[in-house]
Amino acid sequence: MTIGRCLTAHGATNLNARKRRQALDDVLHQRRAQLTPAEVELPPGIRRRTPGLRREEVAQLANMGTSWYVWLEQGRDVHPSAQVLESLAQALRLTPNERRHLFLLAGQPLPPPPVSPTEESVSPALQQVLDDLNPAPAYVMGRRYDYLAWNKAADALFAISEASSPYARNLVWRLFTSPTMRERPNWEQLARSTLAEFRTASARYPGDPWFENLIEDLKEVSPEFCQWWPHHNVRSALDGHKVIEHPTLGYLEFEHLTLQVLSNPDIRIMIYTPNDGTRTTLQRVLEAMDDCESNTSVSAHQ
Repeated sequence: MTIGRCLTAHGATNLNARKRRQALDDVLHQRRAQLTPAEVELPPGIRRRTPGLRREEVAQLANMGTSWYVWLEQGRDVHPSAQVLESLAQALRLTPNERRHLFLLAGQPLPPPPVSPTEESVSPALQQVLDDLNPAPAYVMGRRYDYLAWNKAADALFAISEASSPYARNLVWRLFTSPTMRERPNWEQLARSTLAEFRTASARYPGDPWFENLIEDLKEVSPEFCQWWPHHNVRSALDGHKVIEHPTLGYLEFEHLTLQVLSNPDIRIMIYTPNDGTRTTLQRVLEAMDDCESNTSVSAHQ
């Protein structure tokens, strides 16, 4: 590379860095202006000429020096650590998307979420999306590989509503302990691949007792899990062509696709798009389920 090209590349890098710092300044300033003292449990104070929080108030909430925060808002060439950014995200009450954007603008890799919520939920809108996908099986999987929501086709295919204890609707537990799942012709390949993905997911929450308990319990009940877990295999997503030999529905073919929820990337939507023959089979199953539900409803009202 010539000296001229080196200088051009260096200048472009500096320009991109300046743009990021300016964008970071804009994000901090705009978010600060949107918050009121009451929202962050601060006294209203007096002589507040502009809406929102003062810079020193944000610095106080983030447990950082006022001068350092001012430099960030001024777009100076400073490099906040992940800890500083996390404090700012909490002080400014950033959403998960805003938090990711903050780390991106600051040139920092995104760490795991600071809090591991105990409960995950699915919005009615997302449940409607699943229902509209029938007869294509689709379900929502949480960060712990729990089934959070599903449509009728997925229930017909995977019997999700048939809960089994102690981990009623956990995909990994079912995969390694359910006799029906273990009878699938490609069970070992599926189990190894899922285990590799589960290892990646659990690594995002070190010290989470729920993950630790599940892992220890699986070691107790599944020799394969106990043997494979120490291998530290990590693989990519399980998307692609899927063949399922179902005990009652027979030979089924799908294209499997995984989508993420933008507001919470730990929640994933798993969609199994059937080929023509499989679609016909599933459609007949759903019609039979609907007829059964209708007959049950009529009998209950007689």
